[in-house]
Amino acid sequence: MFDRRWLEMTWRDGLFVHWPVEPEVVAGRLPEGLSVATHDGDAYLGIVPFVMADIRPRGSPIGRSFPELNLRTYVDGPNGRGVYFFNLDAADPIGVAVARRLFALPYYRARMTVDRDDDAVRFASDRTHRGVPRATFDATYEPFGAPFTPEPGSLAAFLVENYRFYADGRRLYCGEIGHDPWTLRDASVDLRTNTLFDANGFDRPDGEPLVHAAEPLAVTADRIRRV
Repeated sequence: MFDRRWLEMTWRDGLFVHWPVEPEVVAGRLPEGLSVATHDGDAYLGIVPFVMADIRPRGSPIGRSFPELNLRTYVDGPNGRGVYFFNLDAADPIGVAVARRLFALPYYRARMTVDRDDDAVRFASDRTHRGVPRATFDATYEPFGAPFTPEPGSLAAFLVENYRFYADGRRLYCGEIGHDPWTLRDASVDLRTNTLFDANGFDRPDGEPLVHAAEPLAVTADRIRRV
């Protein structure tokens, strides 16, 4: 963990679904000051559904919980390696409004349902935010195999062990997060509907994705700061 803990939360029911793409696919979509981060020459586009549980200011006894769905890539920036989001859809109008105002992030309102059946999770999302392309997502995922912590330098670590994000407001911003290393399991996913690539102007990547399910994780977040 790190010292600046403005927000506290727990991330649950997390899934990481990643496709390798040529770096040029995302390079032209990044703001000035960021460059594509690669692993063995590949850039990655990732879709991450999860539940943001008990999110609250530090010391507050009351928190909010809601599902979230994002499309992301990985970048090198002035403050180091981080995540760049193309969208973050969430089923909480208040949370979306606050995040758009305070974090300069592309949060959008959506209707979402999360249903659990033992280890299996069904996550469905339908964007309702006005003025942006509609996006839908419907998938069921289930972990299998033994839990593991990604080895430093591995592809899994490159994809999940990221402790900052960049946002493109009127200028470039950076936010820091803190948490213990992820505990992952391999996972299967039945991806019935996914229009996030279309909604963000990407062609759908070829090939099968790399899929990981995540154990619940306590997370802290700092205020966003200008770079």
